[in-house]
Formats: sequence, structure tokens, C-alpha cells
Amino acid sequence: MTHQIRRATADDAGRLAALAAVTFPLACPPESRPEDIAAHLAKTLSETNFRTYLADPEITVLVIDADGELRGYSLLVARPTRDPDVTAVLSELPCTELSKCYVHPDHHGLGAAAELMHASIGAAAGAGARGLWLGVNSQNARAIRFYEKSGFRKVGTKSFQLGTTVEHDFVMERPVTP
Repeated sequence: MTHQIRRATADDAGRLAALAAVTFPLACPPESRPEDIAAHLAKTLSETNFRTYLADPEITVLVIDADGELRGYSLLVARPTRDPDVTAVLSELPCTELSKCYVHPDHHGLGAAAELMHASIGAAAGAGARGLWLGVNSQNARAIRFYEKSGFRKVGTKSFQLGTTVEHDFVMERPVTP
């Protein structure tokens, strides 16, 4: 199976929503309620939302396209955060948010996530960012290890609303140049 990393287009919106429905739950703590996950998917990761993201000039969506099937995606937001907890801890300014970075479980362990991360860092640098930041659930040890391996370091914490539950995230940051 061959794959390429490319910018998503409006034609990808439905497939992105379907991929998000598979990948987002994997990043949630085990005790997350299915109705909270479903509410988040509907509110944030629907086909309509992806169409909005794809039309926004400050958002870049990259996809792993494996022979016509989407197997991963990242979503970068190139505007200042409105979250005061995040603003207070960022040092690499201007800083782009890596809002989403997910790979289908069938592609875990194959290097696809590292390739997607490399492309995401390059896209942020190409847009003029000096830094890249993200929020990751404090219980998601696998993702935290991956982000640390990708050059991110923990710089703070923030809250994340998952349906009716408030989750606790680490804020991680890295410069876009080594």
C-alpha cells in the first residue's frame, strides 16, 4: 500500500468526518462516556465542520491518502489562541496550533504518524510560525510519548470540554525548526 500526504480538499470532508469517528475515540480516556464522545464528534468533527475548516484560510488540513483511502489527518490553526491558560505558557511566537493529529489504527506503528507530523511541522513553518503547540489528554500516554519523540515538551495545562465532562490536557510546544 502506498500513501501520500497532501492538503485536504472540500471533497475530503465526508471521509475526514468518518476517519475522525474512528480515530478520536482512541485518544479519549477509557472512562469517557460514549455520549460525550458522540457529542464532541457531532459538535466538532462532523462533515459540516470539516467543510468549514477547509474553507478557512487560517486552517490547514493535511491527510494521509493511502490509495484513495484517508488513513490519517492533521489540522493546523494559524491564529492566536483565545485560551488564557495556553497563551500564558507559549514561548515560540507566532505559534500555530496542531489542533488534531490522528492516524487510523491500521496504520499505527508503520511510521505514518511521524511522516504526518513532519509534514505538519513543515506546513506551520511554511506559514510563518516559529512554534507549534497542542493539547493532549493527560492520560494519553501513547500520544504524549509520540509528541515528546517529535520534539514537543510539556509547558502547561488546560481544560478540554468533552460533551458534559471537563478533561485535563497537557499543553505541549515545540519550535518548528530544530
